Amino acid sequence: MAATLIKNGVVAEDPYTLVADDAPLPQGAAIVSLTRLRADRDVLIERNTALGVKLTSEQSPELIGSDLERLALVALEFPKFRDGRPFSWARILRMRLRFAGEVRACGDYLYDQIAHMKRVGFDAFELPASVTPELYARAVSEIANVYQPSADGRKTIRHLRRE
Repeated sequence: MAATLIKNGVVAEDPYTLVADDAPLPQGAAIVSLTRLRADRDVLIERNTALGVKLTSEQSPELIGSDLERLALVALEFPKFRDGRPFSWARILRMRLRFAGEVRACGDYLYDQIAHMKRVGFDAFELPASVTPELYARAVSEIANVYQPSADGRKTIRHLRRE
């Protein structure tokens, strides 16, 4: 069973197909690995359809920096909830690399991490089995004020106190 996709805060149909490195490309939107992107770059870029890349937690988005303008989606995989590198990768995508496309979370993450994931730049979530759409909605609305500046541009408590 496919994971429930939340995009921009609502349940959405996933237009993308995750393509194995040795599988033929589908007609529509596709998500490929970094290995496949590097191997078939020209063919993938020339297709007249949306393209995404899925990065493992070991793969920095800076590895795809020159191709970001051609990508519609970057999926960042959490191999286990204790691995926080995708948080950094999302923020780098949004702040340093100025990626405006979809940043999707997938893999093993927890309910308690969702609000921060949204703050650092994730705007789409393949929900793990333990998180329902209702729990997702609650997770993103639980924290009213924040202490740290982040990619979401929310005013911090420090800024609110100054006002």
